[in-house]
Amino acid sequence: PLDKLAKNMSWVNEFSPVQVRLIGAAEILGALGLILPGVTAILPILTPIAATALVVLMLGAVYTHIRLKEFDKVSAPIVPLILALLVAIGRFWVLPL
Repeated sequence: PLDKLAKNMSWVNEFSPVQVRLIGAAEILGALGLILPGVTAILPILTPIAATALVVLMLGAVYTHIRLKEFDKVSAPIVPLILALLVAIGRFWVLPL
């Protein structure tokens, strides 16, 4: 429930319930897009596309934390941002499929 989520994550109060659910769905789909193409060997081009989408999503998260002056929470989205960026760079340019 959004009430419980808002207790732990103050950014939830800045967005509508639909937006919060869309952000969560985008994160889940991005994670699946990183894993499933490699496991199933179906459409491996989806891996770098999902990684790029996650980079954009995490940039938005970093911006939101900075805008809300939650500088202590900025590191949480930076870690997946860097990992997704490495996957995107690796799959688009270093080891293209």
